Amino acid sequence: MSTAPPDAEELGRRVDAFLAEHDPAATEPLEFLRARFDAGLAWVHYPQGHGGLDAPRALQPGVDRRFREAGAPTNQPERNGIGLGMAAPTILAFGTEEQKRRFLRPLWTGEEIWCQLFSEPGAGSDLAALGTRAVRDGDHWIVNGQKVWTSMAHEARYAILVTRTDPDVPKHRGMTYFVCDMTAPGVEVRPLRQITGEAEFNEVFLTDVRIPDEHRLGEIGDGWRVSTTTLMNERVAIGGAAAPREGGMIGVVARLWRDRPELRTAGLHDALLRLWVETEAARLTGERLRQQLAVGKPGPEGSAAKLAFADINQRTSGLELELLGDDGLRYDDWTMRRPSEVDFTRRSPGYRYLRAKGNSIEGGTSEILRNIIAERVLGLPGEIRVDKDVPWKDLPK
Repeated sequence: MSTAPPDAEELGRRVDAFLAEHDPAATEPLEFLRARFDAGLAWVHYPQGHGGLDAPRALQPGVDRRFREAGAPTNQPERNGIGLGMAAPTILAFGTEEQKRRFLRPLWTGEEIWCQLFSEPGAGSDLAALGTRAVRDGDHWIVNGQKVWTSMAHEARYAILVTRTDPDVPKHRGMTYFVCDMTAPGVEVRPLRQITGEAEFNEVFLTDVRIPDEHRLGEIGDGWRVSTTTLMNERVAIGGAAAPREGGMIGVVARLWRDRPELRTAGLHDALLRLWVETEAARLTGERLRQQLAVGKPGPEGSAAKLAFADINQRTSGLELELLGDDGLRYDDWTMRRPSEVDFTRRSPGYRYLRAKGNSIEGGTSEILRNIIAERVLGLPGEIRVDKDVPWKDLPK
């Protein structure tokens, strides 16, 4: 017999009861996280049995705050942003019950890190032009192709993968979406050195990789619709993440301004105030976006949030270098490290400035996001697309 979803008061009682039974100071972290998932206190808005209690999404921050105040271990979301922000909602929307049971729990606990195999050398902004082929072979698919700009591929256990399964139909209709085992034979990960000197991104080569059909998400040929769900969640995850006032880059620069009065000039004061106001407006807009998410699915508004994030982050990191002058030109480490997270606040000003350049590319270029906002939010005429009805195999390569 079904029961009504819990309200904030009931959720509070459940958290208190859970903490009484699982002392954070005395419980092994992984055991604690697994138990929290099983109690439905991981994603409270997810269905029962999949880490949630069918509660309103808006109640999640309150639950997280109670666990944080109790000193509970976290699932290190900074290491698994793709899994938590993109793979999980896609699996929830399109996965079978068996897939949800298999993947969601170890994804949330951080036992299995995820990456995203979408972009290709010839299909970045135009994802539907991708050419990685998946050919049916009985109960399996054989995949061949190359993906690029893949964050965390060097640590990932699984990947969300979109492929071309039918080259004889227009590009948006012949795609199929899979979960790919990154330890499978034929998967090769190579580092890509970035402007920061690090290798946070990768290129991934897939050579005769066998993927069981039971790891397909959605219907054959419906990969574009599944991918769109992933991309909308990705932009919300990047640009619409919850942040306190003066969180992120603006907080770093505001503290620098307060602590180093000798750096202040009238012109830079005006620039800082303008960026502070823009950052606060974007933060409050993000709050409203998350409230909308609480009652539905992410829409094109996430593209605006991500666009604003990229622009403000780049200009704020640039202002920090202007304030520091010669000191801002120093860079602390050119070693080709393989980082497990992107951290803007605990690194050097030089790193922040260089790394922010990627914000307008990753997760959808700013140019593409402006097109989405123009067409889907403002209702402006769409760009002319002459390849809309052309079979993929006949497109120029």
